[in-house]
Amino acid sequence: MSFSRRNFLIATGVAAASSTVLSACSSGNSSSTGTGKQEAAKAHTTTVKIGTAADSQGPAPEVPGAKKGGKVYLLNDDDFSHLDPQRVYYAWNSLAVVVLARTLTGYKVADDGSMTLVGDLATDTGTMKDGGKTWSFTLKDGVKWEDGSDITVDDVRHGFERAFANFITEGAVYAQTWLTGTQEYRKSYPGPFKGNKHLKSITTSGKTITFHLSEARPDFNYVVAMHSYAPTPVKHDTKQDYDKKPFSSGPYKIKSHQTDKSMVLVRNEHWDPKTDPIRNAYPDEFDFTFGIEAETAADRLIADSGNDQYAVSWRTVPQSKVQQATAKAKDRLFEDLSSGTSVYWINQTRVTDIKVREAIIKAWPTAGIRSIQGGAHRGDYATGIMSPLVAGYKSQDVWGKLKNPAGDPAAAKAVLKKAGKLGTKVVYAYQQDPINAKVKVVVENALKAAGFDVVTKGIDSTTWYDQIGKLDNEYDIYWGGWSADWPTGYSVFQPLFDSHNVVDQGTNYCHLKNPDVDAAIKAATAETDQEKANAMWAALDKQVTELGAFIPDVYMKRLYIHGSKLGNVKMDPNFDGCMLYKMYVKA
Repeated sequence: MSFSRRNFLIATGVAAASSTVLSACSSGNSSSTGTGKQEAAKAHTTTVKIGTAADSQGPAPEVPGAKKGGKVYLLNDDDFSHLDPQRVYYAWNSLAVVVLARTLTGYKVADDGSMTLVGDLATDTGTMKDGGKTWSFTLKDGVKWEDGSDITVDDVRHGFERAFANFITEGAVYAQTWLTGTQEYRKSYPGPFKGNKHLKSITTSGKTITFHLSEARPDFNYVVAMHSYAPTPVKHDTKQDYDKKPFSSGPYKIKSHQTDKSMVLVRNEHWDPKTDPIRNAYPDEFDFTFGIEAETAADRLIADSGNDQYAVSWRTVPQSKVQQATAKAKDRLFEDLSSGTSVYWINQTRVTDIKVREAIIKAWPTAGIRSIQGGAHRGDYATGIMSPLVAGYKSQDVWGKLKNPAGDPAAAKAVLKKAGKLGTKVVYAYQQDPINAKVKVVVENALKAAGFDVVTKGIDSTTWYDQIGKLDNEYDIYWGGWSADWPTGYSVFQPLFDSHNVVDQGTNYCHLKNPDVDAAIKAATAETDQEKANAMWAALDKQVTELGAFIPDVYMKRLYIHGSKLGNVKMDPNFDGCMLYKMYVKA
């Protein structure tokens, strides 16, 4: 069972194809007009690796020129929906929780954006047995809660067990399913409250915790890096109220929090940097102000006056402000590849002929669409569904979209004619907003030129996923976006292409039912050698692309702006926003 965080693609409302999330970053090797050729995305390629026990030792590498001290101001439109780690699933929340809640494992991010999975609270990335069905982690010495008490394996176990409680409805559910062997995991175990016993599938001994899973999960050490599986102190668990002020195990703790108004984080004096290989924690304080719209925040940061010199916004620079920001604050923009991939799904239930799918893909005006949606700021042209941030990524331009992103209606028409399919009716669904209304015209013209009979249907953006998620939807082509919950292929291909997910409101949006794909997913999932597994996922990326399950669009990017008095402000490749734990206040 899989549900994707989908980062800001879903968390911001709907499609990344809408104007609200288009302000991504520019690529140095892509055309600003969206009409030229482009090399394959190079940033972060194959840069996710599993670290050693030595890599897992703290402190985190120092940032050159950084000094401790100062206050950072965060200008946000929305408050965090949840701070209780077990209720944290969306990236927006994780951007703050990463400095409040440590996990068994986590990601050490290098200056170039490459990631190494390391032990965070654990001494290393875990010990696997039984082909991935048994995993053990040993806690480091000196890891403590904000009151100075030790973080224990009982606290770690409690974090996993309380995820079963009926008030934990928003977090990840992977571990719960694997620890009980059923998707109806609450029927098997209702949680640790009201005198309930511990899960039999989790055992502890000394400082070691062991998980006995119902199925092989060779990438379980990635899964436990999710904040949904952070420890919660048994003695300080206030259940539903824990969401208001969780107990900190990270470098900062909550000083105050007024819902929808403000939040202040200050140093947790009991956090020991010698135990933490991930976080630097230079500022003394973070002050969040909520209710500031993205346009207002951008204007303030471009002006760069007063406290705004020490500020940053977690929302991308709105498309309407990109030109102004580039002209006036180019040196204060930070950009990077996000974890999301944008595609257009081709409904396999309705478009059954591979030649028809091939013609659609050949005709598809990817460059024209990208130009409407922000040009190179939108992202790099994609060659598959697998993001360059996922381990094993390999650029493999099956359909020649890098060579000719504008599309080739004439070549597509030749394919249709040879197949005897000229005049085939296709229904293109689009979100009813100004940007996508323009995209619709470009798509319609390209497909008509290729010999298709085109019907367009607008859908209210607020019900987009409800409509395209219907098993019997009436659409042939529709937009979709996806972001992996952890950077291995499983959390991309299993939810999106496993035939078991071709159900009403399922995540197999293209309705692909292919025994070979199912077998490939099963084999890659069970492979214990991660290098081999990564190669298998890359091969599967090529396989589903060749099947015409979707039209590759872009590997999405993000563009942000910060004040002039902040240094080393960079994007977190996991959560698509700035890393609080790497920035510093300039003297």
